[in-house]
Amino acid sequence: MRLLFLAVLRPHTGNAVTAQRVRAHLEAAGHVCVLKDAFDFESPSEIANLILAENCEAALALHLYRGGRLLQGHRIPFGIIFGGTDVNEDANQKEKNTVMRRVLEEARFAVAFTESMKEMAQAQWPHAKGKIYVQSQGIATTPNAAFNWNTFLQRSEINQSADNLHVFLLICGLRQVKDPLYLVGAFSEWHQEEPSVYLVIVGPEVDPVFTREVKAKVKRASGVRLIGEMPQGDLHAVVKNCFAVVNSSVSEGMSAAILEAMDLEVPVLARNIPGNAAVVKHEVTGLLFSTPQV
Repeated sequence: MRLLFLAVLRPHTGNAVTAQRVRAHLEAAGHVCVLKDAFDFESPSEIANLILAENCEAALALHLYRGGRLLQGHRIPFGIIFGGTDVNEDANQKEKNTVMRRVLEEARFAVAFTESMKEMAQAQWPHAKGKIYVQSQGIATTPNAAFNWNTFLQRSEINQSADNLHVFLLICGLRQVKDPLYLVGAFSEWHQEEPSVYLVIVGPEVDPVFTREVKAKVKRASGVRLIGEMPQGDLHAVVKNCFAVVNSSVSEGMSAAILEAMDLEVPVLARNIPGNAAVVKHEVTGLLFSTPQV
């Protein structure tokens, strides 16, 4: 089957990573997956032309609003995968909520990554209750066996013995929804009390303006380091060597960084938001916090 798959493919975002993973599974199952960036299209009419040109038999959209709104009114069946911000944020805006309700009316099915996300979607759009299913994300980690942890510490300007360190790792693209500055003050104070404690933020510079703000504040914060984007194998090796992985996002669908840390058997500390609470069971599979001090 030839499938049109619409997703937001902005580099270094969770949706882009998820889209590539879903496409790989669809193609492994024998389908042809035509993956396109939803931001490249402005109206369903453009999608209609694409469907004809690519001879697509069905369609899939990752993100109910950004992708789903473009699939309305066509003659091929389509399904939806909730992205996270569509349910957590966009649903609170009346105009977007109305659009998403109409998309769900037409969609054959919708997939939520967690039971809590399904419940939130059903509360927003009760008419779609019978077509929303839960399918958790799969994850695979591939730590680079040749990775040198001491070299990474030197690059991070951490000049202490690795045996005595407690490195907390925050993996995120530098954009506001990930809120990387949320924990900077608390970790800086902690480092002054316990010099072995460091917070290392790893990720690409997604939002240039916000990146400048992050760099300025991190530069003034003792015990906090900022590292750019890393190859996936190296990043997984860093996760494997760190003391714990932290997540401070204000919105998550299902955090790949948290799943990867769990796969590598590394402790997780996550901000208590619905997407994280659906994955982390407090004091069982990790710790949830509601303020930087707790």
